[in-house]
Order: sequence, then C-alpha cells, then structure tokens
Amino acid sequence: MQGIMFVDVKKISIAILEDEEIIRNALITLLCVQPDIEIAATYETGEAALDQLSHKPVDVLLFDINLPGISGIETISRLKTVQPQIQCMAITSYDDADNIFNALKAGATGYMLKNIQPDKLSEAIKEIHAGGSPMSSQIARKVVTEFANLKEDVLYSAALSRRENEILQLLAKGFRYKEISAQLFISVETVRTHIRNIYEKLQVKTRDEAIRKVKS
Repeated sequence: MQGIMFVDVKKISIAILEDEEIIRNALITLLCVQPDIEIAATYETGEAALDQLSHKPVDVLLFDINLPGISGIETISRLKTVQPQIQCMAITSYDDADNIFNALKAGATGYMLKNIQPDKLSEAIKEIHAGGSPMSSQIARKVVTEFANLKEDVLYSAALSRRENEILQLLAKGFRYKEISAQLFISVETVRTHIRNIYEKLQVKTRDEAIRKVKS
C-alpha cells in the first residue's frame, strides 16, 4: 500500500500599511482567518514599511495612500526599486484619476476601494499574487474612460507661455516632474514653478483639470 503524500501549500505573505487603527484592525480580523494568507507585518507609516520591507520582503503589500509622513504612493515607488517582486495593492478611499494613475505609475498592480466586500479582498490578494491586476469595478471603469479620453492632439492655450504649453503637453503624456526636468534640461524646482503658474493661469488645481480645460 502506497503512502499518501501531503503537499504543504505555501501561504501568501502580506503586509498592511494603514495608519488608521480601526481600519488596520478590521483588515487583520478579516484576513487572519484566511487559510492561505498570512499577515507578516503591519505598519502605520511609509517610513516604517520601507525600513522593514526593504530587507524582509513579503508577497503582497496592501497600502493606503494618505499617510503621515511620506505617502503610500511614494512608499511603493521607493520600495519597488529595491524589492521589485513585491506586489502592491492600494486599499484606499481615493477614487480620483490623479491618485489612481500615480499609484499605477509608482508600481501598484492593484487598486481597491475600502468599501470592498470582505470575500472580494481575499480574492484580490490571490489574484494579484497570481499575476493579475485586481481593481474595484468603478476604478476599472475610470481607467478605461481616462484612456478613451486621451488624444494625441497637441495641447495649446493662449493663456500659457511657450514653455508652459510644452510642459502641459508632457503632463498630458503622463510624464513625472523628474522626467519633464530631464526632457527639457531644467531643474525639478523650475518644473514645479511652471506647473504652479499653469494651474494659476488656468484656475485649476490638478493635472487632469488643466488638461480637460485646455481640451475643452
């Protein structure tokens, strides 16, 4: 009679980066009962997460965006440079295009809202670990809509200077401040100054608002 071989399935190790204790504890309570998920660590700040995860990586990091100190987006941007294999998924209440695309550009491969159903969260963790990119349905719709609205037309506003129109065009293409700086051979601080002037002249507060206003 042959013996039965039992295969020990490795659990998905996760870390939680969330500064609000109530939400952090709710995530812990929800996920600690999942048989194939283990919570390796929790953090209240991006600095603490970077300090630990840079040396002791996990499979999946769940992160909020608005944190004391450096943001969740800045945290994963730095983390992915030293631990690129960590899958990062936003768990946040922010559903605006700027935060969505900034998180994705920083290295997030999933984006869920905090009103996610409990069973959907564990499914999302398994999906991202398996190579997928889980998103809340309203986030996925917003991403599709934003891409559909992208045009190759040259943006131009008579209210802006030649350099400001040039920077606005690069912003519309998704360039970051550092990338614009390198592209135009100017300092990052000069880029910031131009962008502040663009927002002031167009009477807007965000990149998306500026692009939409010039397109309209």
